[in-house]
Amino acid sequence: MQIEVRGINKSFGGNPVLKNAGFVLDSGEIHALMGENGAGKSTLMKILTGEYTRDAGTVVVDGQEVTYRNVQEAEKAGIVFIHQELNVLFDLTVEENMFLGKELTTRFGICDKGAMRKECRRVLDLLGVEINPAERMNRLSVGQQQMVEIAKALMVDAKVLIMDEPTSALTQKETEILFEVTRSLKARGVSVVYISHRMEEIFELCDRITVLRDGEYIGTKKISETNMNEVVKMMIGREIGERYPERKAKIGDVVFEVKNLTCPGVFENISFQVRAGQVLGFAGLMGAGRTEIMEAIFGYRKPVTGQILIDGREVHNSSPEAAMKNGIGFITEDRKVQGLMLDQSIAKNISIANLGKISKHGVLGKEAEDRLVKQGIKELSIKCFSERQHTVNLSGGNQQKVIFAKWIYTDPKILILDEPTRGVDIGAKKEIYSIINDLASKGVAVIMVSSELPEVLGMADQIVVVHEGTITGFVDRKEANQENVMILATGGKIK
Repeated sequence: MQIEVRGINKSFGGNPVLKNAGFVLDSGEIHALMGENGAGKSTLMKILTGEYTRDAGTVVVDGQEVTYRNVQEAEKAGIVFIHQELNVLFDLTVEENMFLGKELTTRFGICDKGAMRKECRRVLDLLGVEINPAERMNRLSVGQQQMVEIAKALMVDAKVLIMDEPTSALTQKETEILFEVTRSLKARGVSVVYISHRMEEIFELCDRITVLRDGEYIGTKKISETNMNEVVKMMIGREIGERYPERKAKIGDVVFEVKNLTCPGVFENISFQVRAGQVLGFAGLMGAGRTEIMEAIFGYRKPVTGQILIDGREVHNSSPEAAMKNGIGFITEDRKVQGLMLDQSIAKNISIANLGKISKHGVLGKEAEDRLVKQGIKELSIKCFSERQHTVNLSGGNQQKVIFAKWIYTDPKILILDEPTRGVDIGAKKEIYSIINDLASKGVAVIMVSSELPEVLGMADQIVVVHEGTITGFVDRKEANQENVMILATGGKIK
């Protein structure tokens, strides 16, 4: 299937999002679509698949101009969109999610559960993942949920598959499996539109790349005829320089210590220290227990034994509220579910964690709130129409900056960052790295969990490696490399 998308315009509430956007997808190619958050990539795909209507422009499929009125029409034509935001029903099983609205029935019209389970197992085996079709979705990791979404799309006889940040929650092994499946689809003549902020993936997997900037088409290049620096310049209109800023923070005394922290069946005997001005990285494979450790520290997870000390004094974080009072902030892994109130304004999202600072005698100070929010928007360069704009309408990078603003102004002594740049473009990533550096320079002890090894290696002063709920090693910045960290992450030992 060949698709030509030309001259697409789209506005929301009078604000232009796409201006003369487009791209050409050839049959049997893997085509990367790149651009900063807010460049219009997902919006363009939603127009192609009938989720949004276009204000102007044309969509031509195999030489015929088309307008899909809804997603179902696009799927019937063979175009399937796997969204970045998981479209799952958590209380249903894997097989129920995969066959929702597409149930197999016997000749008597009764659901054929045996046939559905067999087909579900076949597709999951194709992906090389061990997931029980009878398991409820809420018991799966985010990475496993993502693999179920991909499996669901493979059940349709797709001619074009659109993947929006498909590896953002996958382990390295799951990513390798996904790449194998994607290449096999290409070999069968299926076209793939691959949206990702991970530049290394684009150059490993894709044939061509189209770049959008501020909703406009910038250009298309063959992967073999371009390089990362050229693509970044196309995306942001300038050279980005070094990806990771130089670490200049002065590391001080130990301000935070964990001793023998244990949550039965999840992790055990976790002990580490963080100093003022230090960025302590946590690395490990998906499911190693990194996020669970952070949740326990912040009072989300029980039962937990062991000690947590701040400035040498033991504290008891019985709840997130208690952890906040003790000077701990936590930017969670899933910003859309746990980090933001998407249907509320930027102002409310920043204010919610800072009520003590902007209230007096229990009454919210409007002027104080306005000052704080405007300061956050300015200092973190949050791109928005106003502080009253709902966060759901911001790009991923700007949503993440709102979360940073929310926590920074609580003046935390310790700030936990769980996947702080997931789903964020390369320009916004560098801005977030600078924010982290700035926090460290002010003496904040930073704990950074990340599945992106280059990010941990580029930002952390020391790396804690976790494997199956235990710490397998500590690696200092000077000795850290991908090989050493991966050996520890898979349960090995460094010679």
